[in-house]
Amino acid sequence: MYAVIKTGGKQYKVAAGEKLKVEQIPADVGAEVILDQVLMIGEGESVRLGQPTLAGAAVKATVVSHGRGEKLRIFKMRRRKHYQKHQGHRQNYTELAIDAIVG
Repeated sequence: MYAVIKTGGKQYKVAAGEKLKVEQIPADVGAEVILDQVLMIGEGESVRLGQPTLAGAAVKATVVSHGRGEKLRIFKMRRRKHYQKHQGHRQNYTELAIDAIVG
């Protein structure tokens, strides 16, 4: 059984027992999080789609850790104009362990 959920402005395909890094969620480590924006649930050949979300469906997950991703280097340059700009970015994330898909 798998589900497609929406969190942090992105969509993820999840299944029970997987670990997933999503945009930072304000929850303590070890806390249970319920993700209720389920767009689709599939099991074998049967697929249920939401319009846009499925009513009564949810994904239960446990917060494993919080962290920061790899550094992205941003470099902008205009040729022949003596303009260069360096910038870096590290995105915060929350790692979730998917426990169950309810629905």
